[in-house]
Amino acid sequence: MTDTSNETSSSSKNSGVASNLGALANATKRTDIALALGIIAILAVLILPMPTWLLDLSLGISIAFSVLIMMTVLFINRPLDFNAFPMILLIATMLRLALNLASTRLILSDGHTGTDAAGQVIQAFGQFMMSGNPVIGVIVFAILVIVNFIVITKGSGRIAEVSARFSLDAMPGKQMAIDADLSSGLITEDEARSRREDLSSESSFFGAMDGASKFVRGDAIAGLLITIINVLGGIIIGVLQQDLTVSQASQTYTLLTVGDGLVSQIPALIVSTAAGLLVTKSGTTGSTDKAVFGQLGGYPKALILSAFLMLVLSLLPGIPMIPFVGLSLVIGGLAFFLYQKEVNKKRQAETLLLEANQNDIEEEPLSSALQIDQVRLELGYGLLPLVSETDENYRLTDQIKSLRRQIASESGFIMPQVRIQDNLQLPPNSYVVRIKEIEVGTSDIRPNRLLVMDASGDTIDLPGTETIEPTFGLPAMWVDPDNREEATFKGYTVVDPATVITTHLTELIRDNMSELLSYVETQN
Repeated sequence: MTDTSNETSSSSKNSGVASNLGALANATKRTDIALALGIIAILAVLILPMPTWLLDLSLGISIAFSVLIMMTVLFINRPLDFNAFPMILLIATMLRLALNLASTRLILSDGHTGTDAAGQVIQAFGQFMMSGNPVIGVIVFAILVIVNFIVITKGSGRIAEVSARFSLDAMPGKQMAIDADLSSGLITEDEARSRREDLSSESSFFGAMDGASKFVRGDAIAGLLITIINVLGGIIIGVLQQDLTVSQASQTYTLLTVGDGLVSQIPALIVSTAAGLLVTKSGTTGSTDKAVFGQLGGYPKALILSAFLMLVLSLLPGIPMIPFVGLSLVIGGLAFFLYQKEVNKKRQAETLLLEANQNDIEEEPLSSALQIDQVRLELGYGLLPLVSETDENYRLTDQIKSLRRQIASESGFIMPQVRIQDNLQLPPNSYVVRIKEIEVGTSDIRPNRLLVMDASGDTIDLPGTETIEPTFGLPAMWVDPDNREEATFKGYTVVDPATVITTHLTELIRDNMSELLSYVETQN
C-alpha cells in the first residue's frame, strides 16, 4: 500500500510539474498579451502609488532593459536587423518617465522619514555616487545630463536626420538599380521583391530613427527638470510642512533626488549610446566588435606608432612610467602579432594564386578548343600588314572599331567583338568572314593596291587588274596607288584594301544580325 501511494503521489507531482511547464510555454507564446499588460502597467504607475519594493524591482527592470538594448545593438549585423528599435525606445522612455513620477511621489510624500523613503535602489545610488557630499552628487548628475543631452543625443539625432534624408534621396536610384538587375537576369523575382522590401524598410527605419531621437532628447530634458523640481519641492515640503531644518531637508532630499536622477539617467545614457551606435552602423556590416577591432587592428603601422608614442610619454617628467610602458608593450606586442598574421595571409594568397594560375594554364587548351567566336575574320598571310599598318586611316583594327560604333549608333545593336586571326591554309591575299564558326563571306584583295569603281558602271580607263567588288558585286579594278589622283579626277570611287574588307564585313553583319542578336543583348 505504501509503495502504491508513493507512486501515486509522485505521478501527481510529475503531472503537476508538466502542467505548470505547459502553462509557462503557452504564456511565452502569447507575447502580444504580455506587451499589452506591460503598457497597461506603465500607465497604471502614472496614476496609482507604488510601494518601495515594487519600485526597486521596476528600476531594476529598467536598467536590465537598457543593458539588453545595448547588447542587442552590439551584436546585430546591420541596422535593419533591429528595426523595432524606435518602438522599443519609446517604451523604454515611457517606463523611465513613469518610474520618475512614482519615485517623485514617494520622495515628496515620505522623504522626511529618511533616505530609504523611495526604496533601497535610489538610496544606494545616492549614497554611493555622492560619497556623503551632496555637491559631488549634483556635479556627477550634471555631467551625466550634459554628456547625454549635448554630446550623445545631439550627435545621434543629427546622424539619424542626415541618414533619413540621404536614404530618401537615394531611394529612386536604388529602385532603378534593382529593376535593371532584374531585367538583365542577374537576380530573380524573389530576390528583387526582397530587395524592394529591404529598401522600403531602410527608408522607414531611418525616418523613424529621426523621430525617435527626439524621444531621447526630451527624456534628458525631462529628467533634468524632474530633478530640479524634486530638490526645490522637497526642501519646501521638509522645511514648511515637516519641521525640518534647511540643512536636514537639503541633505535628505538632495540624496534622494540625485539617487533618483542617477537611476533614471544611467539607463537613459545607455539607451542613447545604443541609439548612436545603431545609426552610425549604417555604413558597416557585421557585428560591432568585428567592425571596430577589425579596422583598428587592420593597420599594424598605426599600432606601432601608438606604442612608440606611449613610450615617449612615459619618459616625460612626472608621468608614471609603469602604466605607459605597460601600454606600450601591450600595443607593440599586438602590432607584431597582427603584422605576422598579415604576412602569413599574403603568403597564403600568393600560394593560392600560383596554384590557380597553374590550373588555368593546364586547362587552357580544353577551354580554347571549346570557345566559339561570334564573329571572326581570317586573313591570309599576305593581308597581315593591314592589321599592323602604321597609318591609322588604313589600319584594319581601327576601322572595325569605328564599324562597331556606327552599328551601335544606327541600330542600337552592340556588335560582338571581331576576332582577327591569320589562316595559313588560305591563299595569301584571301580573307574569310565567319559568324559562329560558319563561313558567310570570302574574297581576294590586293594589299598594295587601291580598288577603283565607277558608279555609272562604265569601263574604267586606268591601268590595272579588273575584279569584282566583293560587297555589292560591281565591276572594279585594282590600280597602283600612284594613280589615285587621276582616278579621283575622273570621278571614280577609290577605296583602300582595309576599307574594302570593312565594308564587306558591315554588310555581312547586317545580313546576319538575327544570328548575333541573343536574349542577353535584348536585356542589355
